[in-house]
Amino acid sequence: MVKDSPLYVLPLNIGTRFVDLTEWASNNAQLNPYYTSATIAATIGTMGLGWYMWNSRHGKINPLVDPSSQTEELADGSRVCRYLSNGKLVASIHPDATTLYEAVRRGARVSNNGPMLGHRVKQADGTEPYVWLTYNDVIDRSVTVAHALRSIGIPTGSETFIGVYSKNRPEWIIIEHAVYTFSNVLVPLYETLGAEACSFSLNQTEIKIVFCDSLDKANSLLKQKENCPHLQHLVVMEPTVSEENKARFSESGLSLYAFAEFEELGKHAEKQPIQPPTADTLATICYTSGTTGTPKGVMLTHGNIISDGTTLDYFKYTNLSSEDVMISFLPLAHMFERVVQSVILTVGGRVGFFRGDIRTLADDIKTLQPTLLPVVPRVLNRLYDKVISEVNKSRLRKALFETAMTIKSREINQWIVRNNSLIDNIVFKKIREQLGGRVRLMITGSAPLAENVLTFIRCALGCFVVEGYGQTECVAAATITLEGDSTPGHVGVPSPCNAIKLVDVPELNYFAKDNAGEVCIKGYNVFKGYYKNEEQTKDTIDEEGWLHTGDIGRWTDFGTLKIVDRKKHIFKLAQGEYVAPERIENVYVRSKYIAQSFVHGESLKTTLVAIVVPDAEVLLSEAKKSLNLADATFEQLCQNETIKKLILDDMVAVGKAGGLNSFEQVKDIHLCSEAFSVENDLLTPTLKSKRPKLKTHFASHIEEMYKNLI
Repeated sequence: MVKDSPLYVLPLNIGTRFVDLTEWASNNAQLNPYYTSATIAATIGTMGLGWYMWNSRHGKINPLVDPSSQTEELADGSRVCRYLSNGKLVASIHPDATTLYEAVRRGARVSNNGPMLGHRVKQADGTEPYVWLTYNDVIDRSVTVAHALRSIGIPTGSETFIGVYSKNRPEWIIIEHAVYTFSNVLVPLYETLGAEACSFSLNQTEIKIVFCDSLDKANSLLKQKENCPHLQHLVVMEPTVSEENKARFSESGLSLYAFAEFEELGKHAEKQPIQPPTADTLATICYTSGTTGTPKGVMLTHGNIISDGTTLDYFKYTNLSSEDVMISFLPLAHMFERVVQSVILTVGGRVGFFRGDIRTLADDIKTLQPTLLPVVPRVLNRLYDKVISEVNKSRLRKALFETAMTIKSREINQWIVRNNSLIDNIVFKKIREQLGGRVRLMITGSAPLAENVLTFIRCALGCFVVEGYGQTECVAAATITLEGDSTPGHVGVPSPCNAIKLVDVPELNYFAKDNAGEVCIKGYNVFKGYYKNEEQTKDTIDEEGWLHTGDIGRWTDFGTLKIVDRKKHIFKLAQGEYVAPERIENVYVRSKYIAQSFVHGESLKTTLVAIVVPDAEVLLSEAKKSLNLADATFEQLCQNETIKKLILDDMVAVGKAGGLNSFEQVKDIHLCSEAFSVENDLLTPTLKSKRPKLKTHFASHIEEMYKNLI
């Protein structure tokens, strides 16, 4: 301590309520000029460390497997989690729930017909609480809808496909289980698939009926009727539809129903014996928009989906039950959301739906107070950016935050998972409350999550935060990180239902003998093939049943899987060097100036070029501070040669630090002020780059860059 420095007494009321230490410290800092943020941070750090030393045994968990050796190698060179008994894969957890039809009925039993699906309903007093349907409510209504389908002539069996074109809501699940009641197959459609792709899906599966959540979506299908000769019926999830609209649709050969009206048909229909599915029955076809060509229909059986749910069986401390609540906002058209829901419903838990508007999602989460939260990286990135933005407004806040992160990181590295420590209550409580304050398990997937964001989320929430990896072709998850494993940068161990092996990719210098190669998956969750597309099925699943993902993985020293590269989009430059552009883009995105990039090369060229979308906020700030361009717009900055050189130089520096070879560094860039997005058809709905579209869209700029490099 500095000589003659004052002694500060912190007004903490231990045992009752912690004061807002940040507010207290800010006030004292104003009163006493000697009181610095460093002093505050040191004080809090000392207190937090003392609390940690005294209370570190609380929240300590025993790892499911040895953290330093999480997988074991089988005779064929593949790996499974060491938790599995004798390396035997698991098809289902519950013997009485081997199909999705059985799963919801099991949920009804174990919850004693508890609440199942909730949505917000505005009351007379202006409040908008969650109102719940019980398990039996949902089951009875699904059976009624199933009979209504029969009454209008929709055949039973797995050769009949039924479409749903809707945001997440209770009716989506009612329709889903109506489809399963007579072993039909569900085909979800979604807006970002695009009109042409929707028509392709409807025609390939010869769908006769689609359930829509709004008249607008029904109108969009009406416009496609000439291209969809099989389509005959549309059901809108609205209380009523006007006779005028019915007549308008009828002119094009379409019957239009309100959902309530359709349910009435089922109530009065002649009842047929139910035909429940088996584990081998096709449950759904999920169309992936893909980055090239026409959509591919991924065929998944009930057994595929149920087996993928075994992934959550690793979570012994979380131990999901009928007391758990999940918020549903990730698209049900994608399998990540559906498989997590299937698990929570199998154990009798509740699913509450957001109101359909991402702008009100935060309020929905606060109101519902979920215990289970499936998210995607962009949601966590927004939360992280918001917190960091607030923290950086004050030296004091930043010092407190960094000290708290250091202490919490020390805890999670010791397998301590809790949210009741001094630091949790002072620094992180408000962050937890933004997510309802009750989250016990958070699952993230669909794209890599930055290591700093993942560590922040684990520290701030004090709950189990796990990261998965997979693709639609294996339902969703093929790997998951284990409870309490705080090491970022990997995607965990194989799911209980599948094994993983790495296969040589010599053109990229990856070899299985070095614990690296293409990630291949085999197990109960691997799909049956692409619908009516045998050629692409053979390209994806080999003769031994291994699903080739196109991703490059590496086994870590701890036996976990790390995704390091991508195989599918590699190309060879004129000098014979192979290049994986997505890996290069993942390095360049570390540049503070870059929001998005598209790296391009050709077999007749010796160099790479790139389209770059700069980070507008960073660039405008830099222009104002140090480039004497304070009055320039973002669009003008993107046309400025000085800015272009600044960004290119930084990219090269970042690439060098990231281990890129000279031939992997771009030699010229074009700055674009418009972001790649789903709306401009440059990204897929899962936010992957549509590389052929990008190449076409920026063809003239690519040609110009190569001319300048001659």
